[in-house]
Amino acid sequence: MVRILGLDYGQKRTGIAVTDPLQIIVNPLTTVETKELNEFLATYLKNEAVEKIVFGMPRHKDGNDTYLSEEIRVLGSKIKNSYPYLIVDYHDESFTSQTAKVFMIQSGMKKLKRQDKSELDKMSAVVILQEYLKHI
Repeated sequence: MVRILGLDYGQKRTGIAVTDPLQIIVNPLTTVETKELNEFLATYLKNEAVEKIVFGMPRHKDGNDTYLSEEIRVLGSKIKNSYPYLIVDYHDESFTSQTAKVFMIQSGMKKLKRQDKSELDKMSAVVILQEYLKHI
């Protein structure tokens, strides 16, 4: 089996989560500066067996796309063109940040660490990927 990456894309930072090879467990991987995302993916995909990348897709409360939605679709298309073997998919990321904050508190993460936005980004990626796995 191979892994699935989950991405919580943002204009400044992108949180990244990954499944185990059996695609059962999701772990936070890292947070990268978004401008360095392509370089990170090139290195990671060279060293790890990944079959799919799932982007969190931001939506307004009414279900309509946000200003980032098209940017994410364009990036997904570029990744698909660069890595034709990859499946690129999207999953609604509504309320993932709030869910990630609750999870961080419940897991006993110290307040100072919870205030680190890069921690929230990668935990949001975990939530996106966990929710995605429930629906496939």
